[in-house]
Formats: sequence, structure tokens, C-alpha cells
Amino acid sequence: MSETNPAAAAEAAAPHRYTAAMAAEIEARWQDFWDAEGTYAAPNPKGDLAGDPAIVARPKKFIMDMFPYPSGAGLHVGHPLGYIATDVFARFQRMTGHNVLHTLGFDAFGLPAEQYAVQTGTHPRVSTESNMENMTSQLRRLGLGHDRRRSFATIDPDYYKWTQWIFLQIFNSWYDEEARKARPISQLVAQFESGERAVPGGRSWDALSAGERADILGEYRLAYASDAPVNWCPGLGTVLANEEVTADGRSERGNFPVFKAKLRQWNMRITAYADRLLDDLDELDWPEAIKLQQRNWIGRSEGARVDFPIDGERITVFTTRPDTLFGATYMVLAPEHPLVEKFTPAAWPEGTHDVWTGGHATPSEAVAAYRAQAAAKSDVERQAEAKDKTGVFIGAYATNPVNGEQIPVFIADYVLMGYGTGAIMAVPAHDTRDFEFARAFELPIECVVEPTDGRGTDTSTWDEAFVSYDAKIVNSKGEGVSLDGLGVVDAKARITEWLARKGIGEGTVNFRLRDWLFSRQRYWGEPFPIVYDEDGIAHPLPESMLPLELPEVDDYSPRTFDPDDADTQPETPLSRNEEWVNVTLDLGDGPKKYRRETNTMPNWAGSCWYELRYLDPHNSERLVDPEVEQYWMGPREGQPHGGVDLYVGGAEHAVLHLLYARFWSKVLFDLGHIASSEPFHKLYNQGMIQAYVYRDSRGIAVPAAEVEERDGAYYHQGEKVSRLLGKMGKSLKNAVTPDEICAEYGADTLRLYEMAMGPLDVSRPWDTRAVVGQFRLLQRLWRNVVDETTGAVTVVDAEPDEDTLRALHKAIDGVRGDLEGMRFNTAIAKVTELNNHLTKAGGAVPRSVAEPLVLLVAPLAPHIAEELWRKLGHTDSVVHQDFPVADPRYVVDETVTCVVQIKGKVKARLEVSPSISEEELEKVALEDEKVVAALDGAGIRKVIVRAPKLVNIVTA
Repeated sequence: MSETNPAAAAEAAAPHRYTAAMAAEIEARWQDFWDAEGTYAAPNPKGDLAGDPAIVARPKKFIMDMFPYPSGAGLHVGHPLGYIATDVFARFQRMTGHNVLHTLGFDAFGLPAEQYAVQTGTHPRVSTESNMENMTSQLRRLGLGHDRRRSFATIDPDYYKWTQWIFLQIFNSWYDEEARKARPISQLVAQFESGERAVPGGRSWDALSAGERADILGEYRLAYASDAPVNWCPGLGTVLANEEVTADGRSERGNFPVFKAKLRQWNMRITAYADRLLDDLDELDWPEAIKLQQRNWIGRSEGARVDFPIDGERITVFTTRPDTLFGATYMVLAPEHPLVEKFTPAAWPEGTHDVWTGGHATPSEAVAAYRAQAAAKSDVERQAEAKDKTGVFIGAYATNPVNGEQIPVFIADYVLMGYGTGAIMAVPAHDTRDFEFARAFELPIECVVEPTDGRGTDTSTWDEAFVSYDAKIVNSKGEGVSLDGLGVVDAKARITEWLARKGIGEGTVNFRLRDWLFSRQRYWGEPFPIVYDEDGIAHPLPESMLPLELPEVDDYSPRTFDPDDADTQPETPLSRNEEWVNVTLDLGDGPKKYRRETNTMPNWAGSCWYELRYLDPHNSERLVDPEVEQYWMGPREGQPHGGVDLYVGGAEHAVLHLLYARFWSKVLFDLGHIASSEPFHKLYNQGMIQAYVYRDSRGIAVPAAEVEERDGAYYHQGEKVSRLLGKMGKSLKNAVTPDEICAEYGADTLRLYEMAMGPLDVSRPWDTRAVVGQFRLLQRLWRNVVDETTGAVTVVDAEPDEDTLRALHKAIDGVRGDLEGMRFNTAIAKVTELNNHLTKAGGAVPRSVAEPLVLLVAPLAPHIAEELWRKLGHTDSVVHQDFPVADPRYVVDETVTCVVQIKGKVKARLEVSPSISEEELEKVALEDEKVVAALDGAGIRKVIVRAPKLVNIVTA
């Protein structure tokens, strides 16, 4: 006798049950349908994507995800969280009458593909395109409603042609401080030629050589090349932006040591926009935490510039406390400050303290040794509040301009070139680091801010500096100026005015923000559209020569070095292709020999403007059609700077991509190319899907899928392992792919589970065992419409009872509000509640309830909704149906519970109308039998009514 297979028996009894196999068939079929019909195509007002004018006339919504990088590892279930969320929101917006632009491309230049090419010899384009194909397939399986006509990758020459074009707009621009905007460099040249603006150095523009003119313009251009301190990573063979260096002075990628070196690199003058980048944050709908990070990174501070004379020249400092100038007893330069060599003498001055020299025979030896020591530290390490302060005297003295005192000049690693002028006046009595340094090097400590803690002004008795912004100034009297007796604010104003009058300083604003290092010694990136003539002068390529495509090379790797060898120089892959590097071009003045730039742009370049390409992706004549950009991104009520309506992505990009993209938008806006001065109006940071990491006794991660739980403990192959919640990833052996979940339950179930796990903006743990709960919800939904045995639709054309009407319209009202507010977890809870109500009610579901229920589900689980909508007899896609609107009569509860208290204790509960008046509620309460009994004839002093939920009776 053969054994019965329960699963086979169940399938035979209910052949039309919603199963994983049925979900797979439904989902694949509808995905093909959507692609074939162009269901998600968003029409533009003009151009090759122009469409139905009636749709264009609707309110628009531009919804974006942060650019994904096509990793070779593919997706795990944590990656699509944001993509599913924006898809749900976009679908809801379509159903509420919006023309929705929602698409996705790939940020495809970058280091991983290049490293893979180095290891395997596979061209980065080949591996990247393969990764994109795999990721596209994975995302399509999730039913994401992207307008695929608008998709692209940053590695497409048709795309990076415009990245190069934007670079040239920035290169050919300068920032006019008076107009507070970028202007074409040609206008600056015209000012120099006409004499309207004085030429630095006092000569006429006509008298300058081509090289001298280029040098002067380089001081103004928004994109410029300069010899500057950079973060050099020998182990990677490239320089890094500050943001790509970890707090412990190592590269984010590869974890190699990073050193300070001086190299000629391209930079973006983002600092020119510091004020505007700060001010415009106020009108963006961004999380306050992200705004705060950008404000702190830009780091605006008000103070004064002060000149300290030295050897007939000067060292300029920026200080936020000019009121303490009389207390400056020494100066400190950053070790890499360009003036250090200039002021370092051949021998130590007579009387130099031994502790100042670091044990070296000459100032030059001391400076060289200390610079090497400082170069091995990160900026974070250099500014750490360590007790042991290091530094060395350079052998020179500067003059304190307020009292004429000669003060020694040191270099020390706690001063950075990246802030202010790279030089400080040290006031050890009133700055903690200066105090510790002065004690270590036996330097004078002069009190100029009167202590309010009773310690007195004799600094020899102090154990620490006295730091206060609310105390009187003392010991601060010099020729023509006295600050004694003034508070800090008044003293700042007086000394700043005196400095300006003397021509040795002025009030100014300083920023922590540094110019953006824009060069990489890499192959897999956008080539710079720049060539150099025989005199080394940079020339931009004309637009007709764009795109400048990457050439083929035999070796993709930059030359790398011993990671600990700071005394090395970069060698780029492109520099080895001599045929490409050395060219003869006619740039308008006849054929000449040129040498191409052999650095490439950083991987951030392509993501600085991709929102604009989504608008007009096939335009070969211009960056974006102005009318199209105005339609999708132009300023409007509530969005004074324009921008994308909703941008969703991780918070980790706060001071990289987001700041850079804002800068590019502002330059393009200033030059008249776009109407939006901000790229992203509303920003939403989704949380992270986490997973348990299991480690054995060695601390090595073991495959999570192979771990067993027994009696509250966890075992792998019989060995007890530890469990800790962390990131999900291949290296931690806890990754779950969306393909696995789709195969077991279907994409709609995965979508529902990820949206139901919790609020979108918080992290949440993944639990594969819990996914089945959402699968059962879809099975119950299916059964409420379709007979599992026959496959027939079971809905009836009967009127629903009042309880069902209330359940329906409360769900409609709640789900609509939740979807608008991106509270997808609570929206799913309300759908579940309505579906359960219908299941418990039994019998056939009225069509007037089933159809709105399917529409409520459509943004969240679009495949099953599309299938049920068609089974309900409709021929149009559910995607563009109107979202249900609640009838207010059924949204308000029929009755609410009113609590009646006497002397603070509950004595009765009354069921009353939600709209009952206070007078009527008081009357009903006082007549209630339980209330009358509880009062027992006691006099009433006061009745407090809070209709409809509370009556509080105060007795005499």
C-alpha cells in the first residue's frame, strides 16, 4: 500500500490555491506584460519621451533611489529595502493622480571592478556589465515599476560625455563674490583686459605671458589644478579625498595606511559655495541629523584674520578669539605649511631651549624629522586629545602685533592645513591644547581672561587652562588699544576694528570645508577632457571632441608600492598608453602637440548629476531640455529651490555624494543650465536590514543557514557558537538572497515582509521564519476572491453589512494616510485587519468590498493585485486605477467609550456618540444609574467635561 503525500493531496484538493509556484507564474507573466505595455513610462512635456498631454497635465512626482553600484556578489535581501519602499510610494502616487517618474540606473565606475580586472585580467567594462545584467534581473523579479526607457549607467560614453561637459563648465567658471554666483571665466578675462579689475601683481593683462595668465585664472577657476597636500595611499597607488580616509588614518578600501604628500591634483572649489550650501539647507525637507552633519562638515565660524610680522613678511592666522591676542605667547604652523622652509634658518638662534629642538643639530633636521613623523598620522589622530603634545621649534620668531613681543614659531601636528590658514596664535592660558603644549615646552602662559572660578591670574598655580566666553578681559593694554574690563563680545569688536584700522587684520568668516580633491590615479573612471601644451598649460577640449573615451590598456592597475613607504609618487594606468596620451589636435589655432591628463575623475563624478539625466536620457544635443527640467525639478510652492520630490538612500552619504551633488547643481543653476538650485528637495534615510552573525570559538563566522538552535543555545556542526546581530553580507556568511525568498514564497511576499518589519527609517533584524506570515496573508486574500478548488471568482453583487462597510472605509482612510506618510508597516497591518474581518465574516465577499481591497493591496503586492483585478473582470491595469477614497460616514466610530470619574476614581463607562456636545454629555453622565449611586446624594462642586471621552465630577 503506497503512502499518501500530504502536500500532493492538498494540491489535488485545492488546485487553485495560491502557492509559491502560482506566485512565480503570476509574477513573471505580469512583469512581461508591464514591460511590453510600457506601463511605467512617465511622459515628458516634450522631446523623445513626450506622451499623453492629459497625463503631463497631472501633478508630477519625481521619486528616486540612490544610485546602486553593480556588485559582483549580487543582492541580498537588505539591498532592496529602499527600492521596494520607493516602488510602493510611486505606485500609490500613480493611483492618486500623479505623473510619476521612477527609474533606476547604475553608478558603475569605481574601484571594485578595477581591482577585479587587476586580479583576473577581465576588462572592467565586461565584469561591470555582467554585474548590471544580474542585478537588473534580480530587481525585475521584485516587480519594481521603473521606467526602463530612462535607465543608464555612468560608464556609458553617451552619459559621461555630459559628465565631462559639466566638468568643463566648472573649469570655465569662477565665483563672483559680489554677485554670489558662478560666472563664465570669459567675463573675468574681460574685466582684466578692460582694467575694470586689477591684475594681481599690478601689470596689464596684455603684458602677461600665456603661462602667467593661466596661473592667475587658476586662482579663480572653480576647477583647478594645484600642488597641494593630499592623502597619498601607496598601497592603493592613488590619492584619496578626506572623506575616503578612516578615523585611524587608513583607506576605506583596503585598509592601507594613508600619508600626507604634496602632489599636483585637480580640485573643485566647493569652498566658494560654503555659505550657500549652509543657508539653503534650511529650506530642504531633510532629516535634521543629515543637516547637522553637513553644517558641521562645512563648519562656519566667525572671527578675525591677523597678520604676525616675521622677517619682513607675515604669517596670517584665523582666530575666533581675537580678544585674547595679548595672551598669544607663541605660534604654531602645520608641519606641511608652505612657509616653514622659508622661515627655517640654518642654525639655532642663540639661547634656544633644548626642549624646543627635539635633540636635532639644526632647525632643518628637526623640521624634516618631525614632518616625517606627522605624515604617518591621520588628521583625527593628530587632533586627538592626547596628553603628550609633540612639536619642534623652527628656529624663527614672529612679532605679536598688539604688544610687539617676539614669540617663537613651532610646528606641531595638532595644527592642520585643512582648517583656517594652517597657522595659529597660541594662547595657552585659555586653550586646553595650547596650555598642555606650553607646559611641555616651557613656554610663557599669560592670563588675559579673568578667571571666574577663584583661581586668580597667576598661571603658575594653574593645572589647566581657563576657557570662558563670559568673562572680563584683563592684562590687554597696548599702543592705541585697551581691552581691559570689556566682555568677550565687546572686546572682539574693539580689537577687530583696531586691526582693520592698522591694516594688519580684519573680521572674517572661516570654514572647515576644504576644496574637493577631484583626481584619482585610476583607470576605471571618467577621463578628464583636458590636454596640456608644451608649456604645461591646461586646455579644455571643445564640446565637439566629447566624449573623450577611455582607451584600452594592457595593465589596469595603478602602480602600487609598499603600503608603509610614504616617499613614493603615483603612476597612473593611462600614462602607460603613449599613443592615447600624446596627440596632435587642432583646438582652434592650428594643429599642435598636446599631452592628455592621465588622472581620471573620482567615482563621485557620475552621481553628482544623474537625477538630471533621468529627465532627458536620450538628449544628445544638451544636458537636459530646459522645459523638461523645469517640469520635473523646477522650483514650486513649498520647494523654493526645486529638486527631486523624494530621494531615498542611506545616511552614510551625508557629506560625500549629497554635498558634492548640491555643489554641482548650484554651479549649473548659476550658469543658467537648470532651474533647480538644489538636486533633492526631500531626503529620506531608510534603515538597515540586519541579520544574526554566528561565530565559532575562533571568532570566525560560520554559515547562518547551518546553525541549529537547541535549548536557547546555537550550534554549528555540534560546536556551540555565539550569536550577535550585525550587518548582512557574504563575508559574514549570513546573507539571504531575494532569489531564495522569491523561489520559496514569491516576490509579493518578500515585498510585504520587508515593508511590514517595522518603520522604514529604523534598522530591523531579518527572520526568514517570519516571512511565511505575509505569505499566509496573500493566501487569505486570494481565498476571499477565488475558489481554491474551481478557480472561480466567488465575489457577489450584494450590499455589505454596516460592520463590513466600517471596516472597509476605516482601512481605506488609514492605508491612504499611511502610504502618503511612508508608514508601510502600519498600512499592511490595516490591510491585514480588513482581510481578516472578511475571512471571519464567512460567506462570499461583496464586490464593492473586494475591489477596493485589491486596490489597497496594489502598491504593496502588485502582482497578485493585478491578477485579482483581471479576475474581477477588469481589462485595464490596476497600476493606473484610482486609489479608493473613504466615506467619512463610516470612518468615524459609531460610539466611543466615555469614562466618568468621581474624586479621580472611575465609576462608570458610557457608550456615546463621537459628536456629542459637552452639555449633552454632562447631562447623560449625571443621569447614569451608576453615577447617581456613587454620588449617593453628595453635593457637586464642579463637573469637568472633555467630550466625548471624559467626565470628571468634583464633589463638595
